[in-house]
Amino acid sequence: MHFDVFNGDADGIIALLQLRLAEPKDGQLITGVKRDIKLLKQVSKAATSVTALDISMETNKQALLELLAQKVSVFYVDHHRSGDIPDSQLLNAIIDTDANTCTSLLVNQYLNGRYARWAVAAAYGDNMIVSADALAKQLGLTETERQQLKNLGIYINYNGYGRTLDDLHFAPEELFKQLLAYSDPLMLIAKQGSVYYQLAQAYQSDMQLANSAKVLVNNPVCKMVELPDEKWARRVSGVFGNELANQSPEKAHGVFTINDDGSYTVSLRAPLANKQGAGDICAQFATGGGRAAAAGINQLPAQSIEQFIESVSQYYGE
Repeated sequence: MHFDVFNGDADGIIALLQLRLAEPKDGQLITGVKRDIKLLKQVSKAATSVTALDISMETNKQALLELLAQKVSVFYVDHHRSGDIPDSQLLNAIIDTDANTCTSLLVNQYLNGRYARWAVAAAYGDNMIVSADALAKQLGLTETERQQLKNLGIYINYNGYGRTLDDLHFAPEELFKQLLAYSDPLMLIAKQGSVYYQLAQAYQSDMQLANSAKVLVNNPVCKMVELPDEKWARRVSGVFGNELANQSPEKAHGVFTINDDGSYTVSLRAPLANKQGAGDICAQFATGGGRAAAAGINQLPAQSIEQFIESVSQYYGE
C-alpha cells in the first residue's frame, strides 16, 4: 500500500500534483492544515512505500526511522530543516534548504521540467518571487500568464491556513483531487467558475478585512501586526505576512493571530533582502520552527510577545 504525505499548502499540494501527473499512483492521501506537519506518524503499518513532500524531516524523524525499520521505501522531497538524514538504501531524499527554493521547484528539477508551469504557481505561492520569475521567464510566459499563475499559487497557499480543516474553504486532499484534472494550470484558470475563481473571491474578501489589522510595532527593522480570533484571520495569517514582506522587503514581518486559549499563532517572514534566520528565531520558542525565509510558532504565550519581538529586532538589527 502506498501513501502520499504532503503539506496542505501550495508547495505541498503542487509538488504532489506534479509527481502524480507524471507518475500516476493509487495511494492513500495524508495531509492537513499548513501547520500540521507531523504527518508521517499517520502512515499505516500496512504501508509498503511512502512519498513525503514539504514536511520537515527533522520534525518527522522518529516516524521516518520507524518506517525505514519496517522496510518501507520512502521518497522524501523538502526544503525545511532536515537534521541528520538517515543513511538507508530505502530512503531517496532530495533535501535543499536554500532560501530561494521550495519543494515544488525541487520536484520540477526531478521531473526535468515536465509540469513546470505548476512549479511556477507553487513558487509564487511560497513567496519565492525571484525564483518564480526566473522560471516563468525561462518558460517564455507572458506577463498576463505570469500574473495568473502568481494569483493561483497565492490562492492555493491561502487555502491551507487555519486552526482546523473547518477554517479552510477546501480540505487539502479535495483541492489536490480537483487540481489533478488539469495538466496545465492555465487550463484551470481558463475555466470560468473553477476553483481558481472560488478561491479568488474568498481571498479578496478576507484580505480586505486584514488591511485593518492592529499594528503592534513598526520600526526600520520590523513590522508586527495582530489579527483577531476569527476564521478569516486564521486563513490570511500567512499570505498577509507575505504581502507585507513584498511591500517592505528590507523589514522582517510578523503576523500574530489570537488563539482561543489566549496564546498567539505567529507567522514570521524574514526580510526579502536578507532571507535568513526566521526558522532559527522561531525554534527558540516552544511549538516554533520553519525555514530560513519563513517560519512560525503555533502557540506563543501572550507574555512572550515582547521577547519574540526583541529577538527579531536584535537578529535583523545587527
